[in-house]
Formats: sequence, C-alpha cells, structure tokens
Amino acid sequence: MRKTGGSKRTRPTSRRTRKAFELVRRVALTFPDIEAVTRYDGSPVLKARGLFVAGLASHPTAEPETLVVRCSFEEREWLQEDAPQTYYVTEYYRKYPVVLVRLSTIGRDALHDLLAVSRRLALEKIRGSRRRDAARVL
Repeated sequence: MRKTGGSKRTRPTSRRTRKAFELVRRVALTFPDIEAVTRYDGSPVLKARGLFVAGLASHPTAEPETLVVRCSFEEREWLQEDAPQTYYVTEYYRKYPVVLVRLSTIGRDALHDLLAVSRRLALEKIRGSRRRDAARVL
C-alpha cells in the first residue's frame, strides 16, 4: 500500500467486501434515521443523523471483510467472550468504543441486534450533546 500526502494508510475495499457489506446495508436501512454514505476513500459507512454507526474496517490491522460497529467497552468484552470467532479488536481500535466483526461469521439476526445497539448509542450521543448545549445556554 502506498501512502500519499498526509493521508492515513487504508486497505482498499475489494468487490467481495463491498458485496458482504450489502447485507449490512440492507439490514441497517430497516431502521429509521439510518443513511448509507461513502467515506473519502470510497468505503461504505452507515450513519444515524450524521454520526457513525458502522462501516468497513479500513485500518491495516483489521482482517479483510471486517465491519466496525459502535458499542460500549463493556459490551465489546461480552461479545468477544461469547463469540471470539465473530468479534475481535486490534490494538489500533482498542481505544475506541467499537467492536470488529467478521462478516463471514455473523448471522442476520445477530447483525440486526448489533446494528440496533450501535444506532441507539449514536442517537444517545446526539441527545447527550444537545443536553450539554442547552445547559450552556442557561
């Protein structure tokens, strides 16, 4: 991989990975407030009212065909303990409230539940920032 300018190193998104993401997109778009967008590097991302919900992992430390999903640190530990063949985290992602998901091993129902939680966390973050903004005005 070539590094250009000051940009981050990212893994190119393969056709197979984009196809695997299609199921994620279809499931996510069943929720209100979810939109499918494209990042600067061409990879697909799902957002709720402009905040990250899920996207393809682009950092080189993640395995190919890996989804990054917002979750709490505590839930990430539970997921990894419960299904280590599906959920993992690399050192790069450890500091963020996300979990890495192997798309080849997750079922549709588990994916639906995971995206529902991620969406809820994104919307809670929006509500929390609105409350802080309102408190500053008072």
